Amino acid sequence: MTQETSGDEDRVAVQLCRGARRLLWTMGYASVTEFPLANGRRADIFAIAADGGITIVEIKSSTADFRADRKWQEYRAFCDVFFFAVGQDFPQALIPQDCGLIVADAFGAAIVRDPPVERIAPARRKSLIAAFGQSAAMRLHRLEDPLLGTS
Repeated sequence: MTQETSGDEDRVAVQLCRGARRLLWTMGYASVTEFPLANGRRADIFAIAADGGITIVEIKSSTADFRADRKWQEYRAFCDVFFFAVGQDFPQALIPQDCGLIVADAFGAAIVRDPPVERIAPARRKSLIAAFGQSAAMRLHRLEDPLLGTS
């Protein structure tokens, strides 16, 4: 196995993200990527179910990516369930047992291990859902009006 370059890791991360989001979609979640949290972090995937349940998915494109990044623990206070999404060749034993595990590729994904559910406080949930709606609406507006804010 050869060591991946940064460009290869970026490509893999995009593919894993797409597959994980497709899985979430089939489960009834709406999701956005790179969602900013109040603690200054950005969730790779932030998803909300119809019942208001909040899931965060952290994408790990390689072992080196996983080992270099410990900020993921700071995401747990902003979701009910937390998953890692990795590729088929990722050594799954590295993922902590108290985290959910999704194995993904560019076309889909499967849940290998469910995470524990740790419900967040109602006030935080309300704030996150409002921020999610605002973020999603602003992104859609920018897609529909690419010249927005350029004049």
